[in-house]
Amino acid sequence: METATFTNSRGESVKFADAPFYLQEITGLGDVSAQIQSQKSPFQDGSTYLDAILDEREIGIKFLIVADNSQSYGDVSKMRTQVARILNPKLGPGILRYENDAVVRIITCVADGVPEYPDGSDRVEKIQSASVSLVAHNPFWKSLAIEEEPAFKPLFQFPFSQPFQMGIQRDERIIDNNGDAPAPLQIEFFGPALNPMILNRTTNQIIKVNQELLEGERMIIDTDPDDFGVYFVDEKGNARNVMHWLDLDSSLSTFRLTLGENEIAYTADSNVQGAILNLSWKKLYNAV
Repeated sequence: METATFTNSRGESVKFADAPFYLQEITGLGDVSAQIQSQKSPFQDGSTYLDAILDEREIGIKFLIVADNSQSYGDVSKMRTQVARILNPKLGPGILRYENDAVVRIITCVADGVPEYPDGSDRVEKIQSASVSLVAHNPFWKSLAIEEEPAFKPLFQFPFSQPFQMGIQRDERIIDNNGDAPAPLQIEFFGPALNPMILNRTTNQIIKVNQELLEGERMIIDTDPDDFGVYFVDEKGNARNVMHWLDLDSSLSTFRLTLGENEIAYTADSNVQGAILNLSWKKLYNAV
């Protein structure tokens, strides 16, 4: 069974499945064209491939508003108003959740207009035919969040019974991205740690924070274009934007899990007792 649930920026949802909002058809589960980027040199036969850029995704939903035996045309009218309110494009992008017996995928999208409610034979006393078109500016379907838990734990803790040398803490792991595109990450650095850094050895990209995090403090870094941000959270849970704490060599806007295996390393300078790094991410798919 297919279901499609749209949740707007206010947290209001409408589910298209069975009555009262019976899902008839959903399109745009694949169906995204690509612009092939190429260049041509003088006297070159053909051209040289550079990249492929996916266009926006258009998703169409056809559904029926169906009243039960105890309801009237007035109830159908109220449900039309309800759907139009939830899908109001003036509220900005929302989340569409598509689900069938095999997969669950989500995508950020916005209605390109108010839902259409045809008259005539498409509307009777207790049934209203309807349709709406959605635009996903980021064309990739996403999996539900994948939590790398526990991600990184300290290699040593106090107290020590033997002599030791302060310095760099390292921890590494392999993360396999078997989606269809490089995937953004949400990164959480937990204190105590001095100048924590995450490194993707596969792509040679880093994100480093030039700051000491104390016990109970953390950094939240999101490289997803839809939720891009760098925030410091103190021990009381207060958050503030601290983009200026990032090291200039950080690859914030392009830090991704590339396709295939990624060798991820966590390092920090001294004061790393109990330091932890957590990662979460979503796989990206061209189609459902």
